[in-house]
Amino acid sequence: MNDPQTLTLGVKQLSCASCVGRAETVLRAVTGVVVADVNLAAETAKLQVSPDFTASDAVAALDTAGYPAALNTTRFTVENLSCASCVGRVERAVSDVPGVVSAAANLANDELTVVSVDAHITPSVTAAAAKAGYPVTLIADDHPAPDDTKAAEAATLKQMTFIAAMLTLPVFILEMGGHMIPAFHHWVMSTIGMGTSWTLQFVLTTIVLAWPGRQFFTKGIPALAKAAPDMNSLVALGSGAAWTFSTVALFAPTILPDGTQTVYFEAAAVIVTLILLGRYLEARAKGRTGDAIRKLVKLSPQTALVERDGTFTPTDVDSIITGDIIQTRPGERIAVDGTVTAGTSYVDESMITGEPVPVEKTAGAALVGGTINGNGALTYTATKVGADTTLAQIIRMVSDAQGAKLPIQDLVNRITLWFVPAVMAIACLTIIAWLIFGPSFSFALVAGVAVLIIACPCAMGLATPTSIMVGTGRAAELGVLFRRGTALQTLSQVQTVAFDKTGTLTKGRPELTDFETLNGFTHDDVLRLVASVEAQSEHPIAAAIVRAAKAQDLTLTPPDDFTAITGYGAKATVDGHEILVGADRLMTREQIAIDVPHTKFGEQGKSPLYAAIDGKLAAIIAVADPIKPSSKAAIAALHDLGLSVAMITGDNAATAQAIASQLNIDTIVAEVLPDGKVAAIQTLQRNGTQTAFVGDGINDAPALAASDVGIAIGTGTDIAIEAADVVLMSGDLRGVVNALHLSQKTMRNIRQNLFWAFGYNALLIPVAAGVFYPLFNLLLSPALAAGAMALSSVFVVTNALRLRWVNAPIAEDARP
Repeated sequence: MNDPQTLTLGVKQLSCASCVGRAETVLRAVTGVVVADVNLAAETAKLQVSPDFTASDAVAALDTAGYPAALNTTRFTVENLSCASCVGRVERAVSDVPGVVSAAANLANDELTVVSVDAHITPSVTAAAAKAGYPVTLIADDHPAPDDTKAAEAATLKQMTFIAAMLTLPVFILEMGGHMIPAFHHWVMSTIGMGTSWTLQFVLTTIVLAWPGRQFFTKGIPALAKAAPDMNSLVALGSGAAWTFSTVALFAPTILPDGTQTVYFEAAAVIVTLILLGRYLEARAKGRTGDAIRKLVKLSPQTALVERDGTFTPTDVDSIITGDIIQTRPGERIAVDGTVTAGTSYVDESMITGEPVPVEKTAGAALVGGTINGNGALTYTATKVGADTTLAQIIRMVSDAQGAKLPIQDLVNRITLWFVPAVMAIACLTIIAWLIFGPSFSFALVAGVAVLIIACPCAMGLATPTSIMVGTGRAAELGVLFRRGTALQTLSQVQTVAFDKTGTLTKGRPELTDFETLNGFTHDDVLRLVASVEAQSEHPIAAAIVRAAKAQDLTLTPPDDFTAITGYGAKATVDGHEILVGADRLMTREQIAIDVPHTKFGEQGKSPLYAAIDGKLAAIIAVADPIKPSSKAAIAALHDLGLSVAMITGDNAATAQAIASQLNIDTIVAEVLPDGKVAAIQTLQRNGTQTAFVGDGINDAPALAASDVGIAIGTGTDIAIEAADVVLMSGDLRGVVNALHLSQKTMRNIRQNLFWAFGYNALLIPVAAGVFYPLFNLLLSPALAAGAMALSSVFVVTNALRLRWVNAPIAEDARP
């Protein structure tokens, strides 16, 4: 009997001894937990577990009790992944490690993502993966997997393919040349003879199998011995069977039945050469699926001028710590996130926000690492470094999304689990059937080898992850970050998109929209006097009026006798004039007649104000939270996609109705608190409608979490972003359309890949087995089968790469 193992996991939301007791009780009830000791001070639980313990059960038990486990996500590069069967095996091997909640391998980028309850689980994962035949290497949290490994793999495959091709070419010419050109066959027979020809083919083919093709045997045969055959096993069996039969025919022909003494050396050599070619093309194409990550990594500079002992010295960026003073010269990239302390410049932040116009930066302004400084010099203090920078978080989000497994892949996993053993069984049945009913033993062998070679679990395994990698990478380039990869599939099924109003559909702060002067007063004079009064107020509407005056370079005068009249407005004396600014009730109280119509402003969702100078009505002012320029085009595009659009807001019903009328919104829910927003989302979902919610504020976080897909505006609060599944890097709502467009395109691409991968096998395995031979005299040779198999994987990866050129559905100039 195995001794219990010890695990330590973090436990959140422990606040007292009672919490400790409850957490221990639920943990002890989990199958496989022998001892459970919870430490309140350290917020950890030390468990002794037996082999039947499952970490996911412990996590679920703690979640139900209200004490969620602290989960750790670790990424590894994986060696020897060659097909979907390999993916399933390494996942099962690692999932069996105590403390592992989930393990997901990605064939497209040769990575393994492990979620565990134990922060020190890396050695156990490494040992389990190596034992299964798939060695892994830890990837640092703040760096993606290195590119040089993939480049080296492609270079090695290119070299091996070239060597195999040079050795295979004479074999192919000697054997197949004679079949295609009778005169060439007679020439070979009359010069070197059949025996010498076969011997030469034997030598060259043996070198091909022992050198370039060695990898198929060193990986495939051990997998076969473990009763876990993979794609390498199929190639090893197919090429090995052709070589063995041919070698027997050459050196011991009497063992074989009369009339079957022929050789298939060219088939064995061509099989290896073509599959090596396919893997080389596949490796080269797979290398391009990670272009988005590589582009992001290149945005971070390697060195920066950092103050050391009073002097700015070139310093490695990895050595910068929070609080360091950094200097950025014109045209350089900002090294890390920080706050400007001196200097003025314009910074190109398009890589973060998607907005092409540079942003002015002065003292106190925030800087984002990776953005490009303009013509001025800036000195700033580092606020976030290393893995905490905005750029590092973006890279991590994209990387996590690229490694995600979508629900659609569950079907693939279930099929590929049995695919290779099923192919081997079909190959055996094919040989047996043709031995009984076929013309010869060699015919049966050719059919069986063709079945082994034609099958392609590689294409099945690559169908989903390559599309995810390229699709999420392209989305990042368009300013859309999928924080959770599963949102890629869910978003494509959304039928209703609900928006928050303030800060999402609108700019989020009041702006002066109308300023109509009356009774002979001039615009600039009235605006200057009114803004001078409002400059003393902290109200957002007052701030909007002051911004408008400053934008017109009007000089404000400090007022005398300023008085804020609660619920009415303000009163003051400016340059000897008595100024009143406020609602209509202030004018009524001061007996100033309002004899002009003003209802139009309320109908437009604007707040009307009035200004009086020396007892005479001087202006009607309208202030509103203006609609973002991109909102109307984005909602029109959503309608064009056949989607319903809703607005859920805490603002008053009249304002909400006015905004909805201008934007042609279908459903309005107004005057609701955060829990009311959740209820509104649940109402939309009640009829099975998949709903996405778009928001930016703290009060939107519950609705973002409750929706099928939460989409956060990147200019919003951190809490909203954490609750969302998708993040738009700018406040531009075209990003919502981009996200939907990319998800639909990616899911369509995945379905195309899966249709090809499954359809290819469903069609060509029967052809290879000779099912159609009696009717059409059609039998697939092993060499052609190898070519088809290699091209199948290349097709899948190439089709996925088309997503790199998906364009945003709303062009920049389409903004209203």
